[in-house]
Amino acid sequence: MSRDEVFSGTAARGSDFVFNEEVATVFDDMLTRSVPFYLEQQKLIEEIGSQFYVPGTSIVDLGCSTGTTLIRLANRVTSASRLVGYDNSQPMLDKAKENLEEAGFADKIDLRLGDMNDNLGDILIENASVVTLCWTLQFIRPLKRDALIKKIYNGLVDGGVLIVTDKVLTNDSNMNRFFIDFYYDFKRRNGYSEEEILKKREALENVLIPFRVDENFELYRRNGFQIVETFFQWYNFAGFLCVKSES
Repeated sequence: MSRDEVFSGTAARGSDFVFNEEVATVFDDMLTRSVPFYLEQQKLIEEIGSQFYVPGTSIVDLGCSTGTTLIRLANRVTSASRLVGYDNSQPMLDKAKENLEEAGFADKIDLRLGDMNDNLGDILIENASVVTLCWTLQFIRPLKRDALIKKIYNGLVDGGVLIVTDKVLTNDSNMNRFFIDFYYDFKRRNGYSEEEILKKREALENVLIPFRVDENFELYRRNGFQIVETFFQWYNFAGFLCVKSES
């Protein structure tokens, strides 16, 4: 696994974060060192997905990046014959293809280029029992999120699940600052320098837009999900489980 040094040294300040080839090469290390309890969250996603999977249906990962979640689900849900991953970054899909080949799932998982911000019509979600949005919804423009969640709801079978992991805000500005400070301490413990933390924060400022926990609940419920629960939270990171009730 290549080490994330995207924002070290001579990396420029002020430009927006993009999922380019440089990022794709180190993305697995970036997530492991930047997302609290990343591997444990992946384990939870794997467990929830296996519980809700219905034979003969599909598993769809929206914002599949390097394919980690798809590979874990394919390993866990061995009966699944249709797994699809969408991402809007070709370098990410190229890296995912490499990882799928190494894991032996190149023929089992279908990778597709798709942009949930600007070309939602190209995203096909049909007969799915499990849909995942792992640290992806926060990059979708807020005004576009309702249409995406409604599309996911419509594409799920009755009893199907949407699993979301994202950064979140609290209702109190002081708590937000505390949580962000604790998060930066976490990144320091994982080897990121002050310069790297500052540069990445600036790069994400207009790209990553988190919702409050209650805003997330409202988003999922108004677009059809009858059951919405938090299955994980660490300060300003949370996981949501959204179930489409059976008719």
